[in-house]
Amino acid sequence: MIKNFFDHISHAFDIPLSNPVLVFALILFIILLSPILLRRIKIPGIIGLILSGIVIGPNGLNLLEKNSAVDLFSTIGLLYIMFVAGLELDMTEFRKTRHKSIMFGFLTFSVPILIGFPVCYYLLGYDMVPSILIGSMLATHTLVAYPIVNSYGISKNEAVAIAIGGTILTDTAVLVVLAVIVAAFYDNLNTQFWWSFGISFTVFLLIMFGVIPRIAKWFFQKVEGEKTSHYIFVLCVVFFAAFLSEISGLEPIIGAFMAGLALNRLIPHSSALMNRIEFIGNSIFIPFFLISVGMIVDVRILIEKPEALLIAGTLIGISMTGKWSAALLTQVLFKYSNVQRQVIYGLSGAHAAATLAVIMVGHEYGIVGENALNGTIILILASCIVASLVTESASKKIVVAGEQDVVVSKRNIAKEEQLILPIANLNNMEALLDFATLIKSKQSPHPLTVLTVVPNDELAEQNLQKARKNLDSTVKYAAGTETEVTIMTTIDYNIPNGISRAATETSADAILLGWPSKPGIIEKLVGEKTESILNQTDTNLFMCQVNRPLVSHKRLTLFCPPLAETELGFVFCMDKIQRLSQELSIPIHTICTERTKAAINEYLAKFKSSVQIVFSIHDDWDELRDLRKFVNDSDLIVFISARQGELSYRYSFDRIPKKLDKVYHLHNRILVFPRRRGGRSLDEFEEVPTTPLFQRIGRGIGSIFTKERDS
Repeated sequence: MIKNFFDHISHAFDIPLSNPVLVFALILFIILLSPILLRRIKIPGIIGLILSGIVIGPNGLNLLEKNSAVDLFSTIGLLYIMFVAGLELDMTEFRKTRHKSIMFGFLTFSVPILIGFPVCYYLLGYDMVPSILIGSMLATHTLVAYPIVNSYGISKNEAVAIAIGGTILTDTAVLVVLAVIVAAFYDNLNTQFWWSFGISFTVFLLIMFGVIPRIAKWFFQKVEGEKTSHYIFVLCVVFFAAFLSEISGLEPIIGAFMAGLALNRLIPHSSALMNRIEFIGNSIFIPFFLISVGMIVDVRILIEKPEALLIAGTLIGISMTGKWSAALLTQVLFKYSNVQRQVIYGLSGAHAAATLAVIMVGHEYGIVGENALNGTIILILASCIVASLVTESASKKIVVAGEQDVVVSKRNIAKEEQLILPIANLNNMEALLDFATLIKSKQSPHPLTVLTVVPNDELAEQNLQKARKNLDSTVKYAAGTETEVTIMTTIDYNIPNGISRAATETSADAILLGWPSKPGIIEKLVGEKTESILNQTDTNLFMCQVNRPLVSHKRLTLFCPPLAETELGFVFCMDKIQRLSQELSIPIHTICTERTKAAINEYLAKFKSSVQIVFSIHDDWDELRDLRKFVNDSDLIVFISARQGELSYRYSFDRIPKKLDKVYHLHNRILVFPRRRGGRSLDEFEEVPTTPLFQRIGRGIGSIFTKERDS
């Protein structure tokens, strides 16, 4: 019996490993330790994963063989890299730099071919078709180093944007060329081929950018509460797009990239869903792909077949020269820095997915032989190592220079940002927290402060414990977006007093409130809570009414009344509005006066904002109903108001939440009160601080016995 036990144990460790549990455990062990160990000798974790694949692969210790399970996870990882690259592409920045992306895509496609074709044809002695195939193969690149720029927080740098934008152009062009080469090799390059390919490719694009976004938008709206279902739906879209791309005559990686672009606007970069996508991909799927790339490499080929070594050396030289030349030309054309050139070269210098796809197809159809295949595999290893090292070095330099994605760092804000969220209704908690996560500065080390104020009565202590327990769900929800939240509970005789005191204690830069509920008779007489909070605080205040997902909007309509630019908090509020626009990838339609337009344009120019904004000039702000003509059904409404007594305050702003609620009750809306300079009246020191008492009583009685006239 003991012998049988030891036989069972020994067979479990037969090489190559066949037990799926043991295989998966080995892969996870490598994913865990490889980056940690190599980080000590300053080698990027990506290289460690590739080298680990060489060691454990069939051409190394043979601990693992290329089987269906490894191929499946490898394919998922490859598609995941391309999908995340498309998903995280800043579409606003991409539109701004699309001409640069097109130019870089053209250069990084044509330069390697112009160098590679004559070298393969005249120096290596290949025929015409194999020379074209190898030359086009060298024009491809895979975003193997993209996780590096993402981890350093520079994924929205313009150099990264054009490198990613160029990827779709060059890889699509190469894979189209591959389809043409295969057809030409078999003398099938005829009119029927072009018609079939053109129609299938057109249908593919129509489905990806015409049908998929509409289905995704509907799904996210109808299944809003099922967060797990959102992630599963995204995976379904990715693999469906990859399959659709394949049957259209292209490689699946193009479909995955297109899926990222199609869902880009519907998945904000700071959302919980994006966090889940990145976390699972970076933890499991992408490392699996990098390990599988290493498993392909056979170092013994270099010793046994010198021809493969010669071809590999030639291909490496062509690749590095071509890609570096394309990056250099891009730098010269657009006056980029040397560090940005390094980023462009690092991202475009790695050959893996598309390169492997091209050479495998060429070998399968007999266009190229074993030596070209083995030389290409060595090229993949060398290019991934060089590209990772270059990208790591350049990313560090950009971070040291303070040029990360965080826009606020350029604006010399004296203190770090602090946001406070008073929560009265837990039903509104998720929507308010989502909004806060979207507009919060990524640079600020301060967590979001979630506040609840408990009335000071005989049940105060009991209610305080109950409030703290209820807010635990807020912390759990925030953890989904990796947003740090601190809970703050306080006791006060008056809720506005408690909020004002907490805002002062935390030095809050902004207070984020839910939309005020309909007041009762007593509140109308003695003053509403919202008015009390406004009168007692000087800081920026945002009132939010979010009834449907923010990603469902196609445009942000911003109302800037006359002299709004003179308010002390105007720049802060504009920063949050443009950050919201960037996160949702929607343009801003601003309704304002000529003077305010000039101030906003000055702000955009000063802070080099890439937000897409259009203006409509409007001068009559006494009748707010007239503004309805500027609003579409799919708009997110943002209205900048002012506290009473401020320079930009107007009589039409009186009771503005109620007015907006009547006209735009079907819209998501945000009411903004910029920070004021202070100098508050004695009213705020009263027990129930609001506007003058007789004015409140008169207004309350009038609203009870007469029908209020809408403004």
